[in-house]
Amino acid sequence: MAASPDLAHLARSLVRIHDAVLSGTTPPQSPRAVVARSWQRTLGFGIDPDGRNGRDPLPPSEVETRRRESRLSLVIDEIRELLLTAADASSYLVVVTDADGIVLWRSGSPRVRRQADVLGFADGAVWTEEAVGTNAIGTALAESAPVQLFSAEHFENAQVPWYCSASPIHDPIDGSLLGIVDVSGPALTLHPAIQALVTASVRLAEARLWRHHEERLDQLRRTAEPLLSGSNGPLLVVDDHGWVAAHQGVAVRDRVEAPQADRAVAVPGLGLCLPERLRGGWLIRPSAGTGTLTALLDLRGPQAMLEVSGGDTPWRVALSPRHAEVLAALADVGPAGASAGWLSRRLYGDAERQVTVRAEISRMRRSLGALVATNPYRLADGVTLTVAAAR
Repeated sequence: MAASPDLAHLARSLVRIHDAVLSGTTPPQSPRAVVARSWQRTLGFGIDPDGRNGRDPLPPSEVETRRRESRLSLVIDEIRELLLTAADASSYLVVVTDADGIVLWRSGSPRVRRQADVLGFADGAVWTEEAVGTNAIGTALAESAPVQLFSAEHFENAQVPWYCSASPIHDPIDGSLLGIVDVSGPALTLHPAIQALVTASVRLAEARLWRHHEERLDQLRRTAEPLLSGSNGPLLVVDDHGWVAAHQGVAVRDRVEAPQADRAVAVPGLGLCLPERLRGGWLIRPSAGTGTLTALLDLRGPQAMLEVSGGDTPWRVALSPRHAEVLAALADVGPAGASAGWLSRRLYGDAERQVTVRAEISRMRRSLGALVATNPYRLADGVTLTVAAAR
């Protein structure tokens, strides 16, 4: 769409499609698949295309609290710097929301900001599909993927004069969704480079968040140096997410299960270990065990359960249906492992959901840690998994 030689002609065509779909008549051509899915969801939410749907912003004090608590506050300056130094930055807004779709930061053209104020596209506003219908921020949240919308691809008529290009931004530490980076402006000012700029800003921000994480690991490593020098047994020092800052007497790759004070941690090569709190992280040392882990994925009940043994403290955790599917797929593929594309085809029927697969596995490893290895995705060495399928 951004490469269209005639944006005005494209806008008129999309208006005809939009009006036909909403009036229940046959459109001159079908909307794009991502737009059709979003319109269907929006109709289900009861959004009025001609109305003033939910716009009431949060109080400034709550917006400020969310800004302080958001990890995106660490990288908001980098996002702004990249997106607001582009040649056409005078004609658009840079908007960053949290994972709830609430606008936390808004920068850019004063003229476009005034137009956004009239639209209700302001700090503290909830910009989800449920609140304001099809829009790039809300649809990117719903689709878990980058989305660019132009003119009448928006559901609300008030948003038709706009374009918006949005992309989710994830925490590289644990894969969790942090929010959405969006560029929005008057529809006929859409530049072909906008989508690429948004993608670049997200990659830059995620890389910077990873550097922050590495700095914290370095600090934890220095804190643990006296402990390491005074111990001869195998041990790990990890942060709260299970990322390894230091290790001794055991080969590990990058992370283990996120430690909790009241339960054992499964570590291939060490067996089940009891975590001990350190300043800024955890010390993990082995309890009695063989270093080999045996796991049972039980799909026979209403809730998928994973039971792990291999030491003196058995471990049991409930899994979401999707995470149970991933583990069952890894059990089937065996030691050779699987790519994100293979898992996407297995879980979703095509190879187009690789970003979603990576995010799901990252979230799964927050609770399962080193039971699942990466590059390629597989069960870690020393882990044997049996699947008890539902009847």
